[in-house]
Amino acid sequence: MPYQLVWLIFLLPLFSFIIIALFLRPFLNNRPKTGGYITIAALLGSLGLSVWALTEVMATGQPLPVPDINWVVIEGGLTIHLGLIMDSLTAVMLIVVLGVSLMVQIYSQGYMKGDPGYHRYYAFMSLFTASMLGLVLADNLLFVYVFWEMVGLCSYLLIGFWFHRPAAANAAKKAFIVTRIGDFGFLAAILLIFFNTGTLDIGELHSLAATGALAGATLTWAAIGIFAGAAGKSAQFPLHTWLPDAMEGPTPVSALIHAATMVAAGVFLVARTFPLFAHSTDALTTVAVVGGFTAIFAATMGLVMTDIKRVLAYSTISQLGYMMLGLGVGGVAIGIFHLFNHAFFKALLFLGAGSVNHATGTFDMRKMGGLRKFMPWTYATFLIASLSLAGIWPLAGFWSKDEILVSALQNQPVLFYLAMITVFMTAFYMFRVVFMTFGGKYRGGGGEAHGKPHESPPVMVMPMVVLAILAVVSGLWNVTGDFGAFMGHGHTQSFSEGFFGILTHSLPWISLILAGLGILLAYAVYSAKWLSAERIGSMFKPLYNLFLHKYWLDELYEKLFVGKVLVGGFFAGLQGFDSYGVDGAVNGIASGAMATGRAIRKAHSGQLQFYGLFIGIGIIVIIACLYLFG
Repeated sequence: MPYQLVWLIFLLPLFSFIIIALFLRPFLNNRPKTGGYITIAALLGSLGLSVWALTEVMATGQPLPVPDINWVVIEGGLTIHLGLIMDSLTAVMLIVVLGVSLMVQIYSQGYMKGDPGYHRYYAFMSLFTASMLGLVLADNLLFVYVFWEMVGLCSYLLIGFWFHRPAAANAAKKAFIVTRIGDFGFLAAILLIFFNTGTLDIGELHSLAATGALAGATLTWAAIGIFAGAAGKSAQFPLHTWLPDAMEGPTPVSALIHAATMVAAGVFLVARTFPLFAHSTDALTTVAVVGGFTAIFAATMGLVMTDIKRVLAYSTISQLGYMMLGLGVGGVAIGIFHLFNHAFFKALLFLGAGSVNHATGTFDMRKMGGLRKFMPWTYATFLIASLSLAGIWPLAGFWSKDEILVSALQNQPVLFYLAMITVFMTAFYMFRVVFMTFGGKYRGGGGEAHGKPHESPPVMVMPMVVLAILAVVSGLWNVTGDFGAFMGHGHTQSFSEGFFGILTHSLPWISLILAGLGILLAYAVYSAKWLSAERIGSMFKPLYNLFLHKYWLDELYEKLFVGKVLVGGFFAGLQGFDSYGVDGAVNGIASGAMATGRAIRKAHSGQLQFYGLFIGIGIIVIIACLYLFG
């Protein structure tokens, strides 16, 4: 097939958005599912093309030569083009984005059934997916930034989808504002790079960094600026506070944001510009340290949350920290391999949480329990995803998690020990969810009005089964280091003798023992009741309160930055600035517009000879200009 078809990978979801939003809206009331069918069809087409592109890249071992499109051509040699990169990194990311998005859209047909905003939901989801695909495919930082901001806009629209709920509206605003802080750093990095190099082409920037033409403090600050943008989108400390609140959106939106789109964008950005980081030790160390700290920091809060989606949200932040740690200590292949595996089991966990909510009417785990017998399919798939996230052999999460641990031990021993503690905590909080939700006896859920718990319909169960299979097998891609070779980084597996290679290495056994201990402790506290959760909480009350209140960072940001800096800032403190500055400017513009309107209205007299006079004057002025300046 011609390589021009790669453009359709991005364009099909974009066309889906345009069709649903602009052309089919008057007809969708009579056929409510049409919007979903169009979105799913578009994603199927894009996924098919992405699989073809992946096989082509694997067969050739080189990026595909996708033709560029000249967007703006200006005399003097300035040409702004639209170009795509189709290399191994892009090919893997396309499978992640489209595979997860397709499963989420199919699942949403059951979850969003009957919602009055059904069509709007699928329009936004199509645009969200198209924006992420554009970000992944773009070959220069200018268009990466354009799609980066579109991803942020779509996340705002989808987090606040139920905008009539104050909590959802506030969460959407919080996500938009917090990520803008990181985006400012990304924009500053783009300007710094262009001022010093005259180009934003990603391939050229890689070459400039490799040859030393882009080096020193300029390279370091540019890389740190890029990482600031990535930290905002991927919820790294201290810009992580928006992600737990983003749970106010529909659960399928949470699955897409947490698995394959917005939060994955930051990790992808660092991977895409990795040669800049690779030639700056300070920048690379920053990525590793922030990632390692975020992993254990977020895990502590996941230990005490009672809302199932918030536990998963802090789990996402922690796993994103793992990915950044992997990039910082091991390179692109290791970080992206964990992103690849994580996308499937984290999407499955969120869809499982949505299935539980669909059956019980609540996300509060204290009101669940005993759902294993009512929801066997949801339980089985959720259990597989939890085991994979905990890093249990031979599921997908094991292979990528231990890659990161091996690299951390070799390059950053302190971060390695933090990561090992996080392994224990991850297994504990995930099986705390499993035992509180599916074990024991049912505790009433959302109340008698919601009825008896029941399994979700097949349209919701089927995507979870597909994702469960992927959560088992996706890690096998790198059993012998094949993934690392495909990404162009050689063999990445330190125990790559094969499927049973772990038998000859001690580190995987240590991590498995730690994960097993975490599961055992969760069983002892929340299933067997050998230990009392309340007693443990009272024994460590200061730590419990610290974790439960999320280190009081939300309050700090609200009072210090929002209350003091933004609201009570310099301009707001100037006497009369609001009255004479803001209001004066607005009123002045309005007065000027009205005066202009009055003048133009007088000129429209309806007398043809008056119009002819001004036409003649205009012709004389044009002739004079041509004579004098031509």
